[in-house]
Amino acid sequence: MFDRLSTWSPQARALLRIVAALLTIQHGTQKYFAFPASEWFPEAPEVLSLMGVAGLIELVGGVLVLIGLFTRPAAFILSGFMASAYFLGHMPQGFFPANNMGDAAILFCFVFFYLLFAGPGAWSVDGLVAKGGALAQRAA
Repeated sequence: MFDRLSTWSPQARALLRIVAALLTIQHGTQKYFAFPASEWFPEAPEVLSLMGVAGLIELVGGVLVLIGLFTRPAAFILSGFMASAYFLGHMPQGFFPANNMGDAAILFCFVFFYLLFAGPGAWSVDGLVAKGGALAQRAA
């Protein structure tokens, strides 16, 4: 019965990719555009500061993963970024992720790590490019 669900795996992976990307982009827009409003980021950080670079990675990497362009390299960078965000920002606050508010960073780290190996799923620019390349090879 549940075996039939595996036929929807590419679409489910795409939904995971899209939702994770939208949530990641939100953190970047919060830093640079104060949207959604946050007491932690009342003004945009300096671009070359730690928070400035974090915001750029969240914005650029999030958009790439959202549209499924260069998904695997972007997911690799975002996975490492989320791991470093946990160890630099959350772990010093305490050992347990539920207490140091780092559970989301850990989850994002492993979602992006999964996308690195699994690929973008359905509805991606990477998929369109791959199909275009396959069509071009058939025509030749």
